[in-house]
Amino acid sequence: MVETLHEPARRAHGLRIDGARLWASLMALACIGATPKGGVCRLALTDADRAGRDLVTGWAREMGLAVTVDAIGNVFMRRTGRNPALPPVMAGSHIDTQPTGGKFDGNYGVLAALEVLRTLDDHRIETEAPLEAVFWTNEEGSRFVPVMMGSGVFAGAVPLAHAYAAADLEGRAVRAELERIGYLGAEVPGHHPVGAYFEAHIEQGPVLEDAGVTIGAVTGVLGIRWYDCTVTGMEAHAGPTPMALRRDALQVATRLMQEVVAIAHRHGADRDGQGGQGGQGRGTVGQVLVHPNSRNVIPGRVRFSIDLRNASDTLCEAMDADLRAQAARLAGDSGLAVELQPVSTYPAQPFDSDCIAAVERAAARLSHSCRRIVSGAGHDAVYLARLAPTGMIFVPCKDGISHNEIEDARPEHLAAGCDVLLQVMLERAGLAS
Repeated sequence: MVETLHEPARRAHGLRIDGARLWASLMALACIGATPKGGVCRLALTDADRAGRDLVTGWAREMGLAVTVDAIGNVFMRRTGRNPALPPVMAGSHIDTQPTGGKFDGNYGVLAALEVLRTLDDHRIETEAPLEAVFWTNEEGSRFVPVMMGSGVFAGAVPLAHAYAAADLEGRAVRAELERIGYLGAEVPGHHPVGAYFEAHIEQGPVLEDAGVTIGAVTGVLGIRWYDCTVTGMEAHAGPTPMALRRDALQVATRLMQEVVAIAHRHGADRDGQGGQGGQGRGTVGQVLVHPNSRNVIPGRVRFSIDLRNASDTLCEAMDADLRAQAARLAGDSGLAVELQPVSTYPAQPFDSDCIAAVERAAARLSHSCRRIVSGAGHDAVYLARLAPTGMIFVPCKDGISHNEIEDARPEHLAAGCDVLLQVMLERAGLAS
């Protein structure tokens, strides 16, 4: 029988999760797809993914949670509330990994949500609204494109037919693989109500660890602009061609590469990720292809990637304009062709101000250091924020390393983030009285 609480607020503020149990769950899930270097390879809709899904849903059923699967394989694990007509307060992430992934990326958010529900069971606490732990299909996008597929279909951003048709390198399509592993559900994606959504996650960056802060109250996810840039000059022999008569594509390309970094600084980049005047500029050149790539030939063509990010679409557009102006200037100065080809655009996604404040309040009640932080990486919360009030909770990860088998996080930090998640879910769902 559920205990009636005469002082629900006082009781809620004193609740803590079982950190050892959370850690044990994480380590048990990490055994599925474990790699020799201590990481995890559990690609979406593989046999390993099925085993991971079976483990997590098995735990949920042992707790008496109602498990629902939708048509893109998203899994919802529901703890009922006093008023089942209310939309559930939901928390989760994903359990698929990179090919050389770690134990915590995504997995922590799912098992932290499950630990919250276990803790409420331990203390026989009833919430007003139902609570749900969820994991989304193919967040990583390592086997199937697009990334964040399950949450994207759920939010109506990715057509279900498009997701079903996506195939891996061996030609296996999403729908057939969902059916093969037994997770092709009946529920129509998006027909599942959401009252609010929270996602706990390792930071995947170095800011919190560098600052010595335990909890990051995530304000949103950066917008992204991707480009391919091609600079075209003329190949020529490195010896006979005088410097003044060269049409060296690499020299012009490297100047624009430097401008990519300068643009990020001009639009708000700084060391701790807080940004100037609201800016969170990021500028990266990650891939360079030089033609003909010969030791004694002046490069005639260089193609390289450009990745620009910032905290708002307005700032992203300003960076885009700056990049185009610099490319035009270098083309005019050098006489070489500089072509910018947009590849992908992802809008910035701010999170709900009340959800951000709730994370800060919870951290303060629990005496954890906290700061606002922006996410430079995409998460399922990006799509959920289009549907319901959404917030994220970051905890530090060692050296800021993620998408790597040596990804690591301290048990006490993971427990602290889960304690904060417990508090914000209770605040949002309300306590039955």
